[in-house]
Amino acid sequence: MKTHVKALVVGGGAVGNGIAYHLAKAGWDTMLVERDELTSGSTWHAAGLLPLFNMSFATTHIHKYSVDFYKGLEAETGLNPGFYVVGNLRMAQTQDRMDEYMLYSSVAETAGVYHEFMTPKQIADRWPLVRTDDLKGAIFHPQDGYINPADVTQAMAKGARMLGATIERRIQVDAYRWTGSEWIVSCTRMVEQGGNLVPSDDKFEIHAEHVVTATGNHAQRTARLLGIKVPAIPVEHQYIVTEPDPALVEWRKTNPQHPVLRDADAKWYVREERGGWILGPYEKGAPARFLYDVPQGFRADLFPLDLERIEAEYMSMIHRLPSSETVGLKDDFNGPICYTPDGNPLVGPAPGLRNMWLAEGFSFGITAAGGTGYYLAQMMVNGEAEIDMASLDPKRYGNWVTTEYAARKNEECYDHVFVLHHPDEEREACRPLRTAPVYDRQAALGAQFGQVNGWERPIYYGPKDAPADFDHNARSFRRGGWWQYAVDEAKAIRETAGLIDATAFTKHLVRGPGATAFLDWFTCNALPKVGRINLTYALTPAGTTRTEYTIVRNGENDYYLVSAGAWTAYDADYLRKCAEDMAPKFGHIDIHDVTTQWGVFALAGPNSRAILKELVKDADPDTVLSNKRFPWLSARKIELGMCPVNAIRVAYTGELGWELHHPIEMQRYLWDQLMVAGAKHGMKLVGARAQNWLRQEKSYRAFGNELGRDATPLEAGLDRFVDLSKDFQGKEAMLAVGIRSKCVTVLIDGPADTDPWGKEALVVNGEKIGRLTSGGYSVAFGKQIGMGYVRPDLAEVGTKMQVRMNRELWDAVVVEDSPFDPSNSRIRVDG
Repeated sequence: MKTHVKALVVGGGAVGNGIAYHLAKAGWDTMLVERDELTSGSTWHAAGLLPLFNMSFATTHIHKYSVDFYKGLEAETGLNPGFYVVGNLRMAQTQDRMDEYMLYSSVAETAGVYHEFMTPKQIADRWPLVRTDDLKGAIFHPQDGYINPADVTQAMAKGARMLGATIERRIQVDAYRWTGSEWIVSCTRMVEQGGNLVPSDDKFEIHAEHVVTATGNHAQRTARLLGIKVPAIPVEHQYIVTEPDPALVEWRKTNPQHPVLRDADAKWYVREERGGWILGPYEKGAPARFLYDVPQGFRADLFPLDLERIEAEYMSMIHRLPSSETVGLKDDFNGPICYTPDGNPLVGPAPGLRNMWLAEGFSFGITAAGGTGYYLAQMMVNGEAEIDMASLDPKRYGNWVTTEYAARKNEECYDHVFVLHHPDEEREACRPLRTAPVYDRQAALGAQFGQVNGWERPIYYGPKDAPADFDHNARSFRRGGWWQYAVDEAKAIRETAGLIDATAFTKHLVRGPGATAFLDWFTCNALPKVGRINLTYALTPAGTTRTEYTIVRNGENDYYLVSAGAWTAYDADYLRKCAEDMAPKFGHIDIHDVTTQWGVFALAGPNSRAILKELVKDADPDTVLSNKRFPWLSARKIELGMCPVNAIRVAYTGELGWELHHPIEMQRYLWDQLMVAGAKHGMKLVGARAQNWLRQEKSYRAFGNELGRDATPLEAGLDRFVDLSKDFQGKEAMLAVGIRSKCVTVLIDGPADTDPWGKEALVVNGEKIGRLTSGGYSVAFGKQIGMGYVRPDLAEVGTKMQVRMNRELWDAVVVEDSPFDPSNSRIRVDG
């Protein structure tokens, strides 16, 4: 057996074999080890469904690749993966559900996923066993269906072997040790003993330059061995198989199989199985399992079925398929399926570790296995994938995540598989958890909260004395109940002033003798002078955008870095690893995550200077906030009453404003002072949704939307923040990439009740030419606004195009960057 390889894959399910196949195809010397038999984890009892439907751009690409890849496996390997291309019919009982499908349709269009819409009559005419009288319609994917999980896994394993990979069974990994250049993986050969799998005395080591863990239900054990946190915990999923249905048997004599049926509003899927039906519900109350470890004796085992828990879903299947009412149950399965708090798998570099890659937490592992292997191999071999994989990065969760949190959120995620996924959705489990000191004050004033990286932050302020029947959580794929409140908040910032809680911002101190040289190499813009700030970007080695920073220079080698609140662990890991790599060249660098030590209030609007003058303590309070003493894009330490504040003159809304970074223990005091002073000048409390609209009026790019690892800063239209006169990480790669697409801002003459969400296709003459990455409503222009990427030849101001919303095309036009106040006169106003 080999003991030295380029890449070691740990885990022999569908995902592990998909990764081994694609690494071997890329030319890497690859070995896969599995502690039991291939497919002995969740793969063996999976239903094998291949749904293309997904609201995530990255996951949609992954699923699409898998479906296309599986269709060619038999020709390549000689093994039939058991792919039944019967299609997938996703039904809707309500208009809200149809609205969800129409929004998904735009995501599918941008990813090239074919789909059709069907009326109830078309469904009934084609599949008369399906009851349709209470349906609004359906979306149909004719190119997917279901597959045999064991067969497709074995086909990928054979394909990997044909490409040179080695696959070893009955090997358990017991420890990982990084030497600085390779991983030494301690292993034990497992043997059968009385029907159980137990460790033998045969212990050995495997040396690997890279390791990928795809350990499924064993993710918590993997996390302990690596000394990290991985919020992948299984949840029970049960499905039942019926006896043959005579009506179905008769139908099949002259007709093909039914598609996989999904009644999303009833929370189940159904497919044919040997003349009968398989029902897979996603019910409430399914418990998390294996919170700390999988029992040694648990192999290809199942849990007892809990039929009472799925009674409602079973009865709704009978309602939808009346012929199934008299059919008996033939078999049942209740096994562990891994989840994560947001339902997306964890794919990418492990936090804090070198050459360690995670592929954990797959609730739809069969669907994702091929695509995960393809894109993860690109990341490992080429440095980046062709699509932005940040939304799946394991570091989107920080060390604040506990086992209890992951278990409860994963249970919620399971329950929400078929719940309407509104873009303004805010799930309630495990909340509130991370709260700023002013949380209670905000709640008392009508704040409605969303969460980012676990932090509670106001997304809008509703009426604080609302009647009992007022629904603060009225959500919609069109304009939700919060919409008018956000409009009023946005207008306040444009007309008077608004106060935004931005405490969740990620904040790092970077200091030391090597700090200046390192940051000059690490970011693409010139570093600011002492007392000034700049906006800059850290690039990937592939030349795309890895992180956006506001850098405040406090001293010669003393910097304060502010980045997106959702990405604290993600940014910290990359910053630290790069600093460690470059320390021999640039010198010692101290990096401290101070996110939880500093609160942030953003005060913006024409009256913001007047509000601060009420509070500022200075020998000359009338001039301390003037352009001369406190110019735009500068930072100063000021005192607001008794609170010391690191004030930054910048505003994400495009108005005169300051970010007020303050000691978090003084936050309630500062809030109270600002509320009293603000009341004299028409200040309104403002949430994140209004802020998001306002930043689009200024064409301010947002990380995770316009900025990501699939576009360079030049493609994002950020040339003014790129200093080509200096050397920086990713510069040559960025220039070599060129301009494949271009970021633009568009104003849209859209429908009266719907704004874009940033998922929509952009179309010219019936051809998709790009996609929106952000969307919303502009109070300045009284119409919808959006930002996105188009072909470079269509990025000129004045170019007309259309946006697909609610399945219809609406006129849009490319406008100049910063269509509101393009000269920035409002930001620079003196006083």
